[in-house]
Amino acid sequence: MNNLKQDLLIELEDFKRLGDKFLCGEVSIGDFKKVSGGMGVYSERSKKEFMIRLRIPSGITNINQMNWLCGIAEKYELDKFHLTTREAIQYHNLSIDQTCSIMKDGIDNDIYSRGGGGNFPRNVAMSPLSGVDKSEAFDVTPYALAVNNHFLSKITTYKLPRKFKVSFSSNNDDLGHCNVTDLGFLAIIKDNKKYFKVYMGGGLGRNPKIGIEYDELIDPSEVLYHVDAMTNLFVKEGDYENRNKARIRFILERMGTEKFIETYKEHLKEVLNKEDLNLAVTSKEYTKEGKELDIKHSRLFEQKQKGLYSVYFHPIGGQIYIEKLRGILDKLKGIEDLEIRLTMTEGMFFRNLNGEEAKKVLEMTQDLGGETAIEQSVSCIGVPICQVGILESQKTLNNIINYFKEKGYKKDVLPRIHVSGCGNSCAVHEVVGIGLTGKRKKVNDTIEDVFELHINGSFETGDARLGKVYGDILACEIPRFLYELSLLVENKNISFDDYVKTNEVELVELIGKYIK
Repeated sequence: MNNLKQDLLIELEDFKRLGDKFLCGEVSIGDFKKVSGGMGVYSERSKKEFMIRLRIPSGITNINQMNWLCGIAEKYELDKFHLTTREAIQYHNLSIDQTCSIMKDGIDNDIYSRGGGGNFPRNVAMSPLSGVDKSEAFDVTPYALAVNNHFLSKITTYKLPRKFKVSFSSNNDDLGHCNVTDLGFLAIIKDNKKYFKVYMGGGLGRNPKIGIEYDELIDPSEVLYHVDAMTNLFVKEGDYENRNKARIRFILERMGTEKFIETYKEHLKEVLNKEDLNLAVTSKEYTKEGKELDIKHSRLFEQKQKGLYSVYFHPIGGQIYIEKLRGILDKLKGIEDLEIRLTMTEGMFFRNLNGEEAKKVLEMTQDLGGETAIEQSVSCIGVPICQVGILESQKTLNNIINYFKEKGYKKDVLPRIHVSGCGNSCAVHEVVGIGLTGKRKKVNDTIEDVFELHINGSFETGDARLGKVYGDILACEIPRFLYELSLLVENKNISFDDYVKTNEVELVELIGKYIK
């Protein structure tokens, strides 16, 4: 790791010089992005300020690290940072000097931005309740961490056509999104033995695809062989000329399922013959004494360890304010064996709490973040920050939440709304109950902000599907549309999923009032 740190510090000096040249107009935004993405840095829309994304391996963190992240924000006079949909964190509105200083601070503290963007393996996603989930097959945490470490150990050496995403899920809820990623590992038990189902060639954004299932179950110890096999296939078969066709799903589309799996097996055989990548891992043993609770709460989750609980906290739009977070962290001090896991829904779980502690955490976080599903909706950072964004996704989300508050509507009728400011699907809008993606189009001879409406998507194993696209709704009318939809669902006294399945005519009639 020391050699890695030295390499990254050398890179950092070169990157700082490149950033200065970019700001002086000596380097184009395209040429800057080719380098900056791999450093986990992007120029923002102003072309004067920058974003840096720090890898939090599979979202696993703790009080000390979270306090360090808060300290970094305070050092550079930032009032908040953004929790991402890949269990990482982003700082925004930085100068190039501040960006490079954060990168240096991170390297010194084993928190890295390298490979946080660009054509590199990204943060390995994972079910955030893995290890404590009552319905899980087994704890995938040590395997996800092993892949993170594997990627990071050689992060400066990758020459991929595009980004490469790996995910782990501990049950069929697929909270790691294995079904819609380049390479996904789903934990199962068969004949009292642990296995992974493997999913390949999925992905969201433009031309989204549900992944295919590999035709064999694999032993968990063999995970790294499969990671390198897919990496090698990607390098050999990926499109280095056409960026729009460079993801693994396009290789699958070109080859077809049978040929793709055949080619994959050839690469797997080669890795098995050349490398020693067997994993021997141990999962954490939870020995904390529990204490049962007799209350129900939408943010309270009973762990499989008797008398222990996890509490969910969701800052609106994934925007966590430092002052608010510091207050929570201060009150968490002294809780024995506390764990913190970031989620793919831009929130965090405080885990391994006994009943008394869980009750206190619920109370201390009440109304500091989202309490209803609508308030726990997901949004990318969007305009005016994102360089490639089209619409103001964060503003739209806040407009939705405020509209429901003005109506005094607090019932959990609709699912989370996932709002992407463009077609890149940073908010995974294609595979959720209700998704929105930003566009601009001509409406009555005027260019207007609209959101394309996606309904009835799912990433759950066995039922993974892309949502149906119903058309475009003016951004300003999205809150009223969702409110009217919630009233229709409430009137039927059924779940949103059941409503969509059994009331298509009424749903289409409502949508028809808004479609442009």
